[in-house]
Amino acid sequence: MNDYHAENIRNIAIAGHSGSGKTTLAEALIYKAGASDRLGKTSDGNTVCDYDPEEIKRKASLGASVASFEYNGLKLNLLDAPGLFDFEADMLEAVRAADTVMITVSGKSGVKVGTEKAYKAARKAGKATMFVITKVDDPDANFYNVLTDLKTVFGPTVCPVIVPVIKDRQVVSYVNLIEMKCYKYDEKGNVSETEMPTAEISEKMDYRMDGLVAAFSEAVAETDDELMEKFFEGEAFTQKELVKGLHDGMNKGLITPVICCSDITMGGIDMLLKEVCLLMPSPADCPPAVAYSGDDIEEISCTDDAPLRAFVFKTVADQFVGKMSCIRVMSGVLKANTEYINATTGETEKIGKLYTLCGKKQTEVTSVGAGDICAAVKIGAATNDTICEGKAVSLDKIVFPKPCYKMAVKAKSQGDESKISAAFARLCEEDPALSFTQDASTGEFVIAGLGEQHIEVAAAKLKNKFGVDAALAPVRIAYRETIRKKVKAEGKHKKQSGGHGQYGHVWIEFEPCLSDELVFEEKVFGGAVPKNFFPAVEKGLRDCMNKGVLAGCPVTGVKAILVDGSYHPVDSSEMAFKTAASIAFKEGIKQADPTILEPVGTLKALIPNDNTGDVMGDLNKRRGRVLGMNPAEEKGMTEIIAEVPEREMQTFTMQLRQITRGRGSFEFEFVRYEQLPANLVSDVILSLSSAE
Repeated sequence: MNDYHAENIRNIAIAGHSGSGKTTLAEALIYKAGASDRLGKTSDGNTVCDYDPEEIKRKASLGASVASFEYNGLKLNLLDAPGLFDFEADMLEAVRAADTVMITVSGKSGVKVGTEKAYKAARKAGKATMFVITKVDDPDANFYNVLTDLKTVFGPTVCPVIVPVIKDRQVVSYVNLIEMKCYKYDEKGNVSETEMPTAEISEKMDYRMDGLVAAFSEAVAETDDELMEKFFEGEAFTQKELVKGLHDGMNKGLITPVICCSDITMGGIDMLLKEVCLLMPSPADCPPAVAYSGDDIEEISCTDDAPLRAFVFKTVADQFVGKMSCIRVMSGVLKANTEYINATTGETEKIGKLYTLCGKKQTEVTSVGAGDICAAVKIGAATNDTICEGKAVSLDKIVFPKPCYKMAVKAKSQGDESKISAAFARLCEEDPALSFTQDASTGEFVIAGLGEQHIEVAAAKLKNKFGVDAALAPVRIAYRETIRKKVKAEGKHKKQSGGHGQYGHVWIEFEPCLSDELVFEEKVFGGAVPKNFFPAVEKGLRDCMNKGVLAGCPVTGVKAILVDGSYHPVDSSEMAFKTAASIAFKEGIKQADPTILEPVGTLKALIPNDNTGDVMGDLNKRRGRVLGMNPAEEKGMTEIIAEVPEREMQTFTMQLRQITRGRGSFEFEFVRYEQLPANLVSDVILSLSSAE
């Protein structure tokens, strides 16, 4: 592949709602550009972008993939992003690496939550946007209803550029409003120019065309004062003015073009490729990125002459080549077999081989210029790291959603625990929205992600990539036990077995306290228990704190005071007093009105205003206490702050997604332990006993 300068590169993320045709569109573009010799299908599992075994199995994109190819003297880097909410992190990675976000919208189902999320992510990142309405050849599709929805939801920046001509619910041709020409396609996707539509073809077409042209011209006029003056004077724009107006409008965020295409006949795909080349901003057109070095701010010029500034936007754990890092070069030239500085870690980064990617196909290159995308293998850098030469500066990091859905992971084969830890460390490096920890209280391995499917896919990758078979189970809640009243208990250990016997005798007072650890004191008078046995008594009590008398949970909030006892000058020993202390503990705790404590956390949920009542009702069912509601920075959203028992949060992720249709999100953080309601104590004891 040739070396390309920034002005001849187009970096495009394809995002949108699940099932809106993202991968199919990417496949059509790759095929039409001649970069693939066949038109793959998601249903057949032979597309360029969905090549992971789990993606083929599930017939859906599960991670962002890169497809680079040449077309009409330009280099196009497509980043096919997943639409499933559980894999939002990969969508954010694709958006960050791109300059334009091409958002697919199904001509059948229209604007969905995934459409809004993709648009919002693009706008937040300052990227140009384009809507592509797919599946317009489906009998149930309605392009003009979808166009109206787009304008309603996203405002007047929505500007139709290529529209279908429909007769008897069939697309017969496509009108390019820039050229004001009409094209039709045969069954093989061959294109030919045809006459502009008239009322005879479609009875509403004359009326629609006038409105579309007027809206199109007005949107272009908004981008430039001279064009606006010409528009008010009633003069028609030249084709060159239209192209420049659309290009500048996209780059400034003033225009979001709308283009339609067919998945079956390839209708409109060639025009879409043409508009990609003409309208989409190149890396050289985009505003300069900003990097930081302490308090200093540096604007990065996207030229090959500038010092190298490159951003690692994605990491892939490949079972054949090892760790692969996808890199967007922001300025300068990234060269193979060269050492650079990792500004994030401060360490030297040795770049070995560099590749351009087209799905799983890798093409080795010696260097990659400013604005381009490539992959490096077996480097130390992680996602969000900045690689640079000269002065160490850091680029803004991608803000990933925090994991909110947990499952316990158990090895199916004995001895695979260490393999699970090592494999999940690799997977978490690949997916920043995953986390893997070992619960200090229960000892369980816990994997956390964005949803049930996210966790299931991680477990499947664990087996496919690393050969470790693991089972998923609900996470055990880390309950505690405590006491509610003050008691005094005796512990006596006396055993005679020939020779020296064993004798230890203590009286201990137990009372509630606020400390998580055991608080031990001694108030023994007259040497009833010698001082040298005090540590043994304390050790015996601390060992017992690990397992309570109700359900075997760790005990907390207990103060123990050694007040009396007795000893034998020959038979007493540290072990005897340790045993006596444990006897006193077990008897005393039983008498001290023991109860179970449950972990409670603070929930911060961001939800649409229309769903606040439903979410608050759901929290009440979960024994939650709403502490407050605040208007969020994001328009139309409310932040609910509540305290909820961790026991009730197991299914909240999926319930919130169902109530808000995927628009809601939340964070949950442990704050303290509280007494478990009496009606639930027997259930907890039974569940913990059966788990053992």
